[in-house]
Amino acid sequence: MHIVECSFECGGFDVALMRGGMSLQSWHMAREFVREGHQVSVITPAHGAADYLVEKYGARPLDYRHRYDLPLVLDPDIWRGFPAEQHAALTTTVYHTRIDGVDLYYLSNEYLDLLPDTLYPAAASEGRDLSFFKPLAFQMDAVHLLRTLWPDEHLVVHAHEPYYHFLVSAAFRDDPRRLVVSTINSNMPVNRKVYRPQVERLLDQIGVRVDLTALADPEPAGDLDVVMREHLPTTRLYQPQRLDDVCVISLVTICGDALEFLSEGQRDYFFTFHDTPFEKVFPQLTVARAIRENAGKFFVGGSGVSAEWLARDPDETDRRGVLADLGLDPDRPTFYHAARYSLHHKGQLELMRAIDEVLHDEKEVNFVLRCVTASGRDARARAGNDYFQEVAERYPDNVRLDWSMTDPDTLFAHASAADFCIYPSKFELESFLIAQAEAMVCGAVPIGTDQQGTNHLGHAWGTLTGTGLAVRRSFRDDDPRLVEDLVATIRRALEMICSRPDEYRRLSRRARAVGRTFIWSRLAQQHLAVYRSLLDGRADTGPTATDAIRYGWFDLLPARAWRERRDDIARQALALGDADAYGRCAVLDEPAYRELFEAAYRRADFVRCTSLAARSGLADLVHRLRSRCRLTQADGRWQLRYTFAEAERVDLFVPSTGPGTNTGPSRRPEPMRQDGHGFVIALDAPPPHPTLHFLLTLRSGRTGWDEVTVAGGADPDPGTP
Repeated sequence: MHIVECSFECGGFDVALMRGGMSLQSWHMAREFVREGHQVSVITPAHGAADYLVEKYGARPLDYRHRYDLPLVLDPDIWRGFPAEQHAALTTTVYHTRIDGVDLYYLSNEYLDLLPDTLYPAAASEGRDLSFFKPLAFQMDAVHLLRTLWPDEHLVVHAHEPYYHFLVSAAFRDDPRRLVVSTINSNMPVNRKVYRPQVERLLDQIGVRVDLTALADPEPAGDLDVVMREHLPTTRLYQPQRLDDVCVISLVTICGDALEFLSEGQRDYFFTFHDTPFEKVFPQLTVARAIRENAGKFFVGGSGVSAEWLARDPDETDRRGVLADLGLDPDRPTFYHAARYSLHHKGQLELMRAIDEVLHDEKEVNFVLRCVTASGRDARARAGNDYFQEVAERYPDNVRLDWSMTDPDTLFAHASAADFCIYPSKFELESFLIAQAEAMVCGAVPIGTDQQGTNHLGHAWGTLTGTGLAVRRSFRDDDPRLVEDLVATIRRALEMICSRPDEYRRLSRRARAVGRTFIWSRLAQQHLAVYRSLLDGRADTGPTATDAIRYGWFDLLPARAWRERRDDIARQALALGDADAYGRCAVLDEPAYRELFEAAYRRADFVRCTSLAARSGLADLVHRLRSRCRLTQADGRWQLRYTFAEAERVDLFVPSTGPGTNTGPSRRPEPMRQDGHGFVIALDAPPPHPTLHFLLTLRSGRTGWDEVTVAGGADPDPGTP
């Protein structure tokens, strides 16, 4: 078969051409497909590197010119001061070269050659700089090139990251000669939006019709929904969306032939957003319905570590020499972090705050940190953060901080010289984390966030069976609790390697073993099996019964499953506190109601608890709900107390005040003070609204929401949906 990798970057063979994991993913998959005997082409922007490609790789321009106007239809609420519409006149040329049997086609024009150092438009450029539309130019040119170079050929188009190829999926939706398989490379907000009039104009230009009205989201239903949607953008899980927006994942899910996740944990995360602040809102969105109804299109393809990296022997690294060359003491335990500079995504702010605190008291430790601010062709290596630089300069004997991309030899040497690698990524934005897997191959014991997308790396499995140590998930900017957790975990790691070296060595061996399981050749075979199934017409869009049970999609189960898998359904319904599903499989007696209630209560699912208490008629369950929140008055002041044993933190949403609140959230979260009996907050007056809204962070790591109606300004009602 002829496979075309369509990727916004594909420079995994040369550090000067790459910026992120998409480069590695697309390049290694392309190379492995060639080794399996298939024809493979890559379509990717040149990003201003045409001369470099000609000089170093012998790239030659094709006899190809694509002249067109890129219409830019601008959202007036975002692009203030810009005209409502303008056109960019573009002339696209293509440079071709062949490396390891892969045909690479680099697209160059006035837009695709912008941002040669960063490659990607910054999110902050939206509304300010028209370079923000560079990804749209790439998609329009990719569609034209696919139609022009291979007009009648059957292709499997493997496209990376929906935000960078949604037009490609739509363009070939009804073309039997082109199968489009999408890879969700990173965990952008699942409802990542694009401006609908812009999409309509581009679809019209490439001659495609899609009913975008069907992809619109419903309006918020009730006060709690409004509060959640206002707060969720701060968690990076959700993007505010209006009627004039189109959800990228919805469009790709409906139009594409298959969609790939990079890990089983990423799949679980995207299907439910379990335990996150977004879990309650997600089922209300159109994208949730699209994913449920098309769950059969999704598969786990995986990601890997390069064969070149796996072929090296980390034990041959001169650890003492590497650290000495860095100006660090080789006799100290060493922690390693290498990633692109992303202050909040990568948890780097909390990491640096933790390092600062650890080094205040403990000097017998090294930190080798690389936070990349630009591509490998940019030799200026500018500092990304003044505070980071100040910490590095304050502890010159302990910290080596580098802002530049570097070659694989250097990365391998640094990872092999490290005792631990540390990746406290936040907002559940990681989908695989190749850099951590590479460091593990070198024997570095991982310290990572306990998140679903990286569960396959084993650091959260526990030290008895796992590979390392875990820190809590975080959905907050500048999270002091994550800093505390990192400080405690770094100190625990130091104590382990110094006082319990046998335990450390066990973890290091496991880390190496797990890291070496991520092999590109095997992953390519998994992809090819999916492609063959699609080509043979064996695709099934609906979820399997196993998935429907696993994710609680009981309404999608066929009648046969209710007959044959009653025990499985009952077990999962019990865990979720779903009385309706449980009642179809087992007797809903008092013990069952109590067990259902306890399961929902532990998850802070108080809407379901309220329903269960009412249906069961059990007075003690009603009382437990009433007692969780109480408003009292003493000496002219009011005090609100919230009591829930599973909670580690409680935030009360209070009306926003001050300038600018007319366009901002109507309520802001305010942390309640913890005392021995719960959480309290003092108020100058009774709440202006009888219904109160809380964001709960549970000891289990789960985040939940609560809505309580205070009756008569004193005793609360059990709760309202």
